Formats: sequence, C-alpha cells, structure tokens
Amino acid sequence: MKSISLNKLSGFLVIAGMTFLVIFSTGCFRTESNLAVKSDNPTWLAGNVSSGGTSAELDGRTEWSVQRYGPLVQAYSRKYNLDWRLVLAVMRHESRFMADAVSHRGAFGLMQIMPATQAELAGKLGVDETETPTNNIKAGIYHLQQLYRSIEAADEENHIRLTLAAYNAGLNRILDAQDVASFLGDQPSEWDAVKSALPLLSKRYQSLHSNVWRFGKSRAGYFSDWRQTTKYVESVMSYYDLYQVALK
Repeated sequence: MKSISLNKLSGFLVIAGMTFLVIFSTGCFRTESNLAVKSDNPTWLAGNVSSGGTSAELDGRTEWSVQRYGPLVQAYSRKYNLDWRLVLAVMRHESRFMADAVSHRGAFGLMQIMPATQAELAGKLGVDETETPTNNIKAGIYHLQQLYRSIEAADEENHIRLTLAAYNAGLNRILDAQDVASFLGDQPSEWDAVKSALPLLSKRYQSLHSNVWRFGKSRAGYFSDWRQTTKYVESVMSYYDLYQVALK
C-alpha cells in the first residue's frame, strides 16, 4: 500500500510540475490569442450559422477578436459608412487580429498601417499616434473609406475589390493600372481589367508606358508585386464572404 501511495504522489508531482512549466513559458498575449471567448447571447455573433444549406464557422481566434474588437469596429465603420465585416476581413488577413503585429516593411497593428501613412492619418484624425488598437482601427477604417471614395468602379463588388487592391498596393498604383486598362480598351472601373493591367506596370513594359503617359512614367513607378496584390484581394474577399454569413 505504501508503494502505491508513493507512486501516486510521484505522478501528481510530475503533472503539477509540467503544468507550472507551461504557464510560465507562455506569454500573456500568446495565451489570449488562443482563447475563444463567447458571451451568453451576443446579438452580432452567429458563430455557426446555416444559410442555404451551407455552414459558416468562425475559428476561435476570430470569435475572440470579434468579442474584443467588434463593438469598436462597428462604431467606426458606421461613422465612415463601411461594412464592419469587410473591416474585420482586412484585419484577419493583415494581422491575424494581433494588435502588436509588425511586418518586415514596418507596417504596424491590427490594420497594418505603414509608417508614412500612420503619420499622415494621425494628422488628419487629430490623434498623437495610430499604434494603439483603438487608433489603429480608426485610422485603418478611415483610410479604407478615403480609398473607396477615390476610386471609380462599375458596381459595389468591383468597388470593394479595387479599394482592397489600393489598400495593399497604394492608390496611385491602382490608378496607374486603370490608365493602362483604359489605354488597352478595357474597362478601368472593373477589377478584372485592372488585375490584368497590373503586371503591365513592370519595367519590362516601359515601351507601353511611353504610350500611356505623356512622359513615359506612371504615378507610382514600376511595379512587380502584382501577384501579391491579386492574392490579397482574393484572400480578404474570401474572409468577407464568410463573415457576411456568420456575422449579422
């Protein structure tokens, strides 16, 4: 009997030791990022929703982020007349809802705003910084709205896709692609035409540029990362499609 008790005690100490090690080897933010917090009856979180025979499921990280940032995103989206679920889709792709995310190019926060853009937006919004989650979300939503207003599109879906492309590549880059599309006889107000024109902004097509622009130079210069931009638009749109079903 004594041997059995000692074995049980030994096993308990091993388990307790492992638990202690896990707790103190995990940072606070990493711990929070693994939580899926749910309120008792949230009116704007559907979670698992069936619509038309399909099921829309939110991953735990998204549910946690909707609980934490949802009301804030909704408030600023209403102010700037955007669909809050589109904003969430941008946040999901840009930072995976990590408030302290930093890209290799220096973009920061939930909305991954570049340093130069941060300074400009802070001035326009009358805030000292755009790095805290509240100001980062506000600045990102405001920036999306300004891009949306600066682009002409054939319809709402094309408008959204062109806006997302501008958020990723820069407004002038998309305006350049629209110029090329127009020169080639395509519809510059349609995403498919602009998507096809983006590769033509690379240096290898500089002879084309001399015909499109008076001085042979586009607004934003040569562009080679068009694949990233097209993938970005499709990725954000896939999240947006999901959130439109799962979040009411």
